[in-house]
Amino acid sequence: MAIKLPFRQIHLDFHTGPAIDDVGQDFDAQAFAKMMAKAHVNSVTLFAKCHHGHLYYDTKRPERHPGLKKGLDLLGQQIEALHRQGIQAPIYLSVLCDEYAANTRPEWLARQPDSSSVKWAKGVFEPGWQILDMSSPYADFLAEQIEEVLRKYRPVDGVFLDMCWDQPSCSTWAIAGMRRAGLNPELEADRATYARQVVHGYMTRYNRLIKRVCGGQSPKVWYNARPQVNLPQEAKYLQHIEIEALPTGGWGYTYFPLNVRFARNFGLPAIGVTARFHKSWADFGGLKPAAALKYECSQMLAHGTDRSVEDQLHPRGRLDPAAYELIGGVYAHVEACEPFCAEARPVTQIGVLRPLDLGSYHVAPGDCLEGVVRALQQLHHQFDFIHAGSDFSSYELIVVPESVQMDGPLAGKIRTYLKAGGAVFFALGAEAPGAVLLPEQGVAAHGPSPFTTTYLRFADPAAAGVARTDHVMYERGLRLTPKAGASVLCRVVEPYFERRWDHFSSHNQTPADRLSKYAAVVAKGRVVTCAFPVFKAYATHGNLPYRALIKMCLDRLLPAPLTRFEGPSHVELTVTRQSRPARTLVHVLSYIPARRTPKLDIVEEATPLVNGQLALRLPKAPRRVTVQPAGREVPFTYVDGYAHLSLTSDHGHDMVVFEG
Repeated sequence: MAIKLPFRQIHLDFHTGPAIDDVGQDFDAQAFAKMMAKAHVNSVTLFAKCHHGHLYYDTKRPERHPGLKKGLDLLGQQIEALHRQGIQAPIYLSVLCDEYAANTRPEWLARQPDSSSVKWAKGVFEPGWQILDMSSPYADFLAEQIEEVLRKYRPVDGVFLDMCWDQPSCSTWAIAGMRRAGLNPELEADRATYARQVVHGYMTRYNRLIKRVCGGQSPKVWYNARPQVNLPQEAKYLQHIEIEALPTGGWGYTYFPLNVRFARNFGLPAIGVTARFHKSWADFGGLKPAAALKYECSQMLAHGTDRSVEDQLHPRGRLDPAAYELIGGVYAHVEACEPFCAEARPVTQIGVLRPLDLGSYHVAPGDCLEGVVRALQQLHHQFDFIHAGSDFSSYELIVVPESVQMDGPLAGKIRTYLKAGGAVFFALGAEAPGAVLLPEQGVAAHGPSPFTTTYLRFADPAAAGVARTDHVMYERGLRLTPKAGASVLCRVVEPYFERRWDHFSSHNQTPADRLSKYAAVVAKGRVVTCAFPVFKAYATHGNLPYRALIKMCLDRLLPAPLTRFEGPSHVELTVTRQSRPARTLVHVLSYIPARRTPKLDIVEEATPLVNGQLALRLPKAPRRVTVQPAGREVPFTYVDGYAHLSLTSDHGHDMVVFEG
C-alpha cells in the first residue's frame, strides 16, 4: 500500500560552514516547534549532515560541526519538539557533496579523465562543492553515518538523501569497477553507464540498510537529484517521488508542470518542492512575494501532489518569523483546500510521449517539451507525459512531439492504438529525416527542407484563427507530400533562396517567393502530421500562429475536449476527481509570471479573472457546483454533455467543485 505523505512540509536546509563558530547558540526547541505549528506545517525535513559534511547531532564522530554548541543535540531536540506538536521530522543527509570527507580523504574524490578532481565550481579558487566518488570507500563512510542516525532516532519518519546524480569518475576505484563490469573506462559512454550502475547499487544498498535497521518501521526514503526520465527504471527503488522545482532558481514556471505530468503516473505519492527565497537556495534575506508562493503551492494542489517549501535555518538556530508568516499564509490556504484534494486523481485525455534519453536533471529552456506544456496549458487541455512503455489505451489522443524518435516497436504500438480507435498527432522536423512514417499518416517524406526558414499558408485562416497571410516558420522542417486519401490543412511557401553570407536580402529571413508542392500539415483519418518541430518552435519563438496550428490539429482529433474555456490564455485549468465523496474539481489558476529581470520571472499578485466561461464535460448534470474553499454556490447549465458556468475571481486559485 502506498504511503501517505504530509500535505504541508518544510525542507529546512542547514548547510553551515566550519568557519561559523556559534552554531545553535540561539536554538529554542519549544519556540522552533511552535512557529512551525503556527505556520500550518505538518512535516519538517531536518539535517543530520550537510554539504559541508558536518553532523548536527550528539555523536563521537569527528565530523560533528566544530562550531555546534557544546552538548547540543540539535537534530534530536528538533525531532522531539516537532513530534510533541504532531509534526513529522524526516532526516536529511548529503551524498555526493561532503567537504569534510573531500578535505580529509581527497583520494575519495571523483576524478576527471585528466585526473583533476570534480568540483561544482569554475576553478580552484572559486567557492563550490567538491564531489565524492561513490565507488570509493566513501560509500562505506556514508553508510556508517546513515546507520548511526537511524539507530539514534528510530522510529524515523523519513530519510532524504541528497545530491544523487550520475557522477562519472576516473578514480582508481571507478576504473577498477568499470573493468569488472566489462566496460571501457576510456569511453565516455561507458563511464556514464558505470555511473548509473553505481547509483543503482548504492540505492539498493542503502534501502537494505534502512530496512535492516528500522525493520517493520522502515521510513520513506528519497534519493534527490535523479532525472525524472529515469523513473521507468528507478521507481522500484522508491516509495515516493519529490519534484524539486524552484521557478526563481533558474528553472522557470514550466518545469514543475512538465515533470509532475510525467512523475504522477508511476503509482507513487508525489511531492512538489519549491522555496520561500526570492532567488535560489540559501538566499538569506530574500523572500518571494506571497502571490508567487501561493501560485507554486496551488500548482501542486492542482496536479495532485503534496508540497514542500524550502527554507534555510540561520546558523544560530532561530527561524525567521517573516519567512513563516509568508509560509503560514500560503499553508492556511492549502489546509483549507485539503478536503477537496485528498485522494484526488488527475483526469486527462491526452498522452504526450516523452523521450527517455534526456538524462540531465533539468530540461533546458526552449526544449520542445516546454513548448508542449505552454501550448497545451494555454489551450486548456488535460494531458500527461508518458513514455513508450506506458499504457496508451487510457488516452483519447497521443501526441508524438519532434524529440521522440520513432522506431519499429513504438510504430507497432501506435498502429495498434489507432486500430482500437485512438488518435495521434505527430510533429516532425529536419532533425529526424529518417523517422519511421506509418501508412496511417498518409504522407511521403522527401528529406529535410533546404531552407532554414519557410512560411505557412493555412488552408482556412479564419477557422484556424490566424491572419490571412503567409506566416514565418523559423525552424527547419521536412518536405512532406500527401498520399491518396489525405488532406492538406496547411501548405509550405518557400523563400527565393537560402540566406548565405554572400547571397542574402535585407536584415533577416529571405522573403516568401512561391507556394510549393509540400505540405506543412497533413490529415488522414484520426492522424495529423506536422512537417515542422512546432513545439520547439513555440517554446523558442512564442509565435502565436504556431499555437493556432497546434489548436487546429488538436481540435480535429479531439472534438470533445474535457474542458472548454473562453477567457485569457494564461489561466491554467487542471481537472481532478475524488471518489469519496464523488466529485470532480477544476482547479483554476490565474497568475502571470512577468520577466522583471534579465533572467527572473516574478509573480507579484494574482491576476483577476472576469467572466471566464468554463465548460466541463460530464456524463450527467451535476447535483450542484460550488467554488472552494470559499464555499460559494454558483449557477450552471448542462447542455450537450457539458456543465457551463461563468467565473469571476481575484483569488488566483479557485477550485470549481462539481458534485455528483
